[in-house]
Amino acid sequence: MHKNSRRNFLKTAGLAAAAFTIVPRHILGKGFVAPSDTLYVAGIGVGGKGESDIAMFAKSGKATISFLCDVDDRRAAKTVSNFPQAKYYKDYRKMLEAEHKSIDAVSVSSPDHMHAVQAMAAMQLGKHVYVQKPLTHDIFEARALTEAAKQYKIVTQMGNQGASGDGVRQLREWYDAGTIGEVSTVYCWTNRPVWPQGIPWSDKKTEVPKELDWDLWLGTAPKKDYIEKLVPFNWRGWWDYGTGALGDMACHIIEPPFRVLGLGYPTEVEASVGSVYVDEFKRGYFPESCPPSSHIIMTFIKNGKPIKFHWMDGGILPERPEELGPNEMMGDGGNGVMMVGSKGKMMCSTYGANPQLLPTSKTKEVTVPQKYKRVTGGPEGHYAQWVEACLAGYGKNELSSPFDIAGPLTESVLMGNLAIRSYDIRKPRPGGTQGQFDYPGRYIKLLWDGPNMRITNFDDANQFVKRTYREGYKL
Repeated sequence: MHKNSRRNFLKTAGLAAAAFTIVPRHILGKGFVAPSDTLYVAGIGVGGKGESDIAMFAKSGKATISFLCDVDDRRAAKTVSNFPQAKYYKDYRKMLEAEHKSIDAVSVSSPDHMHAVQAMAAMQLGKHVYVQKPLTHDIFEARALTEAAKQYKIVTQMGNQGASGDGVRQLREWYDAGTIGEVSTVYCWTNRPVWPQGIPWSDKKTEVPKELDWDLWLGTAPKKDYIEKLVPFNWRGWWDYGTGALGDMACHIIEPPFRVLGLGYPTEVEASVGSVYVDEFKRGYFPESCPPSSHIIMTFIKNGKPIKFHWMDGGILPERPEELGPNEMMGDGGNGVMMVGSKGKMMCSTYGANPQLLPTSKTKEVTVPQKYKRVTGGPEGHYAQWVEACLAGYGKNELSSPFDIAGPLTESVLMGNLAIRSYDIRKPRPGGTQGQFDYPGRYIKLLWDGPNMRITNFDDANQFVKRTYREGYKL
């Protein structure tokens, strides 16, 4: 247990002789970091992406990994081995209750359905938080975390590290200089999902691995029997836990145009989804599972004019622009962004990487002043940026994806999922079996009241704005 957190160190030091309260770094020796300059971090969800997140915080040189928490010992094993000094827990609630005095900040990298409750629990204790994308599972949760960050004066960052890259800053500078004029249309696309979607829930009961606490993994979600291959990755395709292709990639892909154009809440959203077939004649419909592909169209208002924002997943692609050569790659192939302006077009890859003007020859020909400060280390510096901001204190340092930016971005991402799920509100065929329905989904346009988080023309859709948690969990 680390009893000498930065906060405790300062308190203890205050009781010592005034001349020895804070020891200058040059006296401590080269490479030594004083406890007052160390951020004591607890990780929740420390396998997979959580493993690399924890490693990056430690790499900053100013973070000590003090506590680790994961419901699956198999997934946590490598991180536990890498940080043997860190005390290990399975239940984040017990960790925060027992160790909150020794924790400065918390990193959350659990499945989507647990992000909000875990982050909020830490924030309410005054802990700075870093939360993996998407920030939350539901729109209501994203708004709640955004407001909590201000209320508790917490240093926050979402784990969309491309927000710290040079690419999005270059795109902003081109746009601000008027290089492509007023943008009217945006296309974003991904080859995700690369996990099963549009399938029925398995009816085969399987023994829970001894290393996994299945009840803790379910967390806020309804009680269900364990099924194979859901953990550690395929949960992304199920609405109870994941947020589909949008949740996995949109915070990386939508972020550049969202930031470049300074967008807020959409006013309208519509969706169409790909079909699956249970046999030659019947269209499959499995409301527990995300669809295999989708096309979302959101409308944003900028300077009184509409911007049509297209999201495409499952391999759906926009039409190639005429300015792009026949052998040139659009985005990075599987993923990308294209912004269509009155004077030209620009595109980039995932994370805002490889920004280009179209035709691509213009990329080197056009020069505009550098307006936005670059983050040291780019996407990798995203982690160190948060550590430094936590040490400096609330409101002192600039961040690439604090919740006042990441929250509205996440809400827009989740609007796409709200439209997808609203499209598939249907009634089963009387006497039919799972997956049998008489008519397709309703292709309607949903009108969104952003400030009040409400669909105004189709009340059934509002059930997806906020979930009901299982007993024992609250926001």
